[in-house]
Amino acid sequence: MNRLSFTIGSITIYYYSVMMLIAVVTAYFIIMKEGKRKHIEKEFLINLIFYCILFGFVGARIYYVLFNLDYYLQNPIEILKIWNGGLAVHGGLIAGFVTLVIYCKKYKQNILKLTDIAVVGILLAQAIGRWGNFFNKEAHGPITTLAVLKQQHLPNFIIEGMHISGTYYLPTFLYESIWNLVGFLCLLFLRRKKRLKIGTLSAFYLLWYSAGRFVIEYFRTDSLMLGPIKIAMAVSVALFIAGMSIMIKVNRTGKFDHLYNEDTKM
Repeated sequence: MNRLSFTIGSITIYYYSVMMLIAVVTAYFIIMKEGKRKHIEKEFLINLIFYCILFGFVGARIYYVLFNLDYYLQNPIEILKIWNGGLAVHGGLIAGFVTLVIYCKKYKQNILKLTDIAVVGILLAQAIGRWGNFFNKEAHGPITTLAVLKQQHLPNFIIEGMHISGTYYLPTFLYESIWNLVGFLCLLFLRRKKRLKIGTLSAFYLLWYSAGRFVIEYFRTDSLMLGPIKIAMAVSVALFIAGMSIMIKVNRTGKFDHLYNEDTKM
């Protein structure tokens, strides 16, 4: 893998790691802003974010390793080299959500209210994080031609980035990044509604992200597999169903979050 990096003295820094850091920091500040607006105690939220990030990264790595177990059993030291790539978003989301549920139950906080706060920052972080895949030359689509890429009016640096080992590939990482960015903007719009029920933003996130990921994953060539099944597509279906279930339940019996009637400027 021809991973892009730069050096500071004798230290090699990979752009993948930089993008992950930017994504995490961006999500942190957005979530903290959302939490303040919804009157969530600052110390509680900081601790929650810390544990969700910690166990989210662990979960993302474990998830990826489990679906590449043959390789990692033969090369166990590689498990620790997360800068080489190999963080599965779904694993991180699952681990982060479990952490949030446990923490909210311990301190008797409304789980959906906290996920409503989190998803706004998370979706933007996912849009940013996909650029780490670009710098790692991964998460791309099938082989294509230079002409096809030019027809999509892509910047030259993306076209060149998709020229890997003499072959051009479709930039599915970019499609997902744009999809997530649009979803983030939709969340910003939804959160401004005067009558918004708790759980609506969480349901929208699950529906939006899962629908896009399902379609885009179909074209990816480096998907995690379970036999003939692309795991991300199967998980996306499950999360989409979960999002639909939450949306139906929220619309029928959910409570309005009156704090959303306050100032919602980002």
